[in-house]
Amino acid sequence: MRLLAQVRRLADHCPVLMLQGTWSHEPPGTLSVFRMLGSRHRVFVADRIGQVALMGSGSSGDLSVTDASAADLWLASEGPRFTEVPPGARALFTCIPSINKAAVAASVGGAAAAEAQGEHMVRLLQGYAGIHGAARATGVPTLAVSHGTVFGCVTEHGVPMAGFDHEFTTSALFSTGAQATLLGHIHRHQAWAQGEGERRQCIAYAGSIGRFHHGEQGDKGFLLWEFGPDGVDCRLEPTPSRRTLDIVFEGRPDLDQLREAASAQELAGVSVRVRWTVADEDRHEVDRGAIERALSGAADVQLEGRIVPVVRTRAPGISQLVSLADKVRAWATATDVHAPPLLECLERVTTTEPEDIIAEAMTGPNVVADR
Repeated sequence: MRLLAQVRRLADHCPVLMLQGTWSHEPPGTLSVFRMLGSRHRVFVADRIGQVALMGSGSSGDLSVTDASAADLWLASEGPRFTEVPPGARALFTCIPSINKAAVAASVGGAAAAEAQGEHMVRLLQGYAGIHGAARATGVPTLAVSHGTVFGCVTEHGVPMAGFDHEFTTSALFSTGAQATLLGHIHRHQAWAQGEGERRQCIAYAGSIGRFHHGEQGDKGFLLWEFGPDGVDCRLEPTPSRRTLDIVFEGRPDLDQLREAASAQELAGVSVRVRWTVADEDRHEVDRGAIERALSGAADVQLEGRIVPVVRTRAPGISQLVSLADKVRAWATATDVHAPPLLECLERVTTTEPEDIIAEAMTGPNVVADR
């Protein structure tokens, strides 16, 4: 409800365009409710491939909630593109919602889905070059809006995206001829540009307005786009996002270092994550309560311990040895263990009756003393 209220407030101020995002997050029809907000300006929901023009206000300069002419601010194409630039257009938007990869796989088969998606996307994007060129020739700004992954982009955690099933390449996006390409999906701001002056093109992810997870890199905010005689450009307007701090230990957490880190900076309002790596036998030596007390001034503390399991050394070829004594010798060699005491114990176990072994064990101290 708060999202509806915020979108309604924004649409009372200016026209709003919303694009269909990831299908698993926003099932078909999720955004339809925004069409019915009854705001001063109509919210245009782009849930299919097509173009929409933002028209001049004309008689809509003083719109009320019930003024039907509010819908005139958005003019949608009947097909995937306009045949000509609509007269009176103030801006031309090319909308390419998130691709339903499951539908592509169902159509062409899972093995060929990635290649088919890439080929069709390139042809689709190139097909918009003509109408974009015509719009730019008349001084109408051209913008492409889409949702997906650009090959080579970097996630908010610093991971390069270099798979074969990503929707876009920068060259394919530039081939649309759009001055600005506004992208969603990756939560880290990054941009690519080519050309100068009137021929300048820019592709950019706005990223996310908030820092929702530990380890997210870069500033958070929204993009402000500017169009003019010198071309197009965008700049990130930072938003007040959550501050995070990672403290990492390659062994057991050092409480003294934690206290020093806590005193070295103001932890009020900071979300702290402490990570450590310990061997399996030392896992119980970590005092989680003491760590939380040392960082009590933080907004919240997240503890993540990585346990390294004990690795058992295998003796190569031990399974091919016949006698148990030979296997003990091979194991002792692989683990750098003194073998004679082990062989002595093995011989006694295999040649002594169980009752005698028990009787000798009951007099263990005397046996140890004799040795």
